[in-house]
Amino acid sequence: MIKQKEENFAPMWELNPLWETLTDDERAYVENNVQIVSFAKNDIIHADGDESDCMYMLLEGKVRIYKEGVGQRLQIIRLLKPYDIFGYRACIAEGPYNSSASAFEDCVAYCLKREHFTYLVRKNGALCYAVMQMMARDLAIQEIKTVNLTQKHIRGRLAESLLLLLKNYGFEQDGKTIAMLLPREDLANMSNMTTANAIRTLSQFAQEGIIAIDGRHIRITDETALEKISRLG
Repeated sequence: MIKQKEENFAPMWELNPLWETLTDDERAYVENNVQIVSFAKNDIIHADGDESDCMYMLLEGKVRIYKEGVGQRLQIIRLLKPYDIFGYRACIAEGPYNSSASAFEDCVAYCLKREHFTYLVRKNGALCYAVMQMMARDLAIQEIKTVNLTQKHIRGRLAESLLLLLKNYGFEQDGKTIAMLLPREDLANMSNMTTANAIRTLSQFAQEGIIAIDGRHIRITDETALEKISRLG
C-alpha cells in the first residue's frame, strides 16, 4: 500500500547523475511536485498492465521487477538498489506498465507523476538525451539477458544470477557473503529454472567449493570459478 512519508532525503540530483542537468527553476519544479512514498515488504508498487501514472527513484530497500508467465510463473527481470530509477519507460510511452514492481523489503522511493516527468524531458534537451542513454543501456542489458537465459545451461544461468547479485549489492562486512538474502524461489525466477533445479545447482556449487551456504546467506569462496561457469554457459 502506497503511503506518503515525511522524511528528509537528499534531492534527486545529488543521488543520481541523471538529474544533474536540471536548471535551478527545474529543480524547484521537482521539489514542488515530487512525493516521498513508502511500501511494506511484498507490496505491489505497480502491476503489469496498470496505466502508468508515476516514475520512481528508489531511496531505501530493494525492489524486484518481474513478468508473470504461463502458470503464474514469475520471471524476475531486474533487482533494484537505492537510487535506481524505474517506471520511466511507460511514462514516456504514455501507456501501461509492461512489467510489475514489488517491494522485496520495506522500501522508500521518490515518486514523480508522469505529467511532471514528461514535462521535464520535453523541456530539457540534456535530460532527454540522458534518459535516452539510460533506456538504451537497459535495452542492451535485457537483450544480453534474453540470449543468456535461452542459450546458457542451468549452471551458467545460476552463476550469472549470483554474480549479478554481487554486482548490485556487494559483499557484507566479511568480504565474502553476498549482501542480499534472496529466497531460492526468487533466485530460480531470476535464472529461468525451477526452484528444485536452483537448490540442486547451489548444492553442486557448494560441493565444488565455489560457494558456501548458510540458510539464505550465500558466501562466494571462488569468484573466479563462478565467473568461468557463467562465461562458458
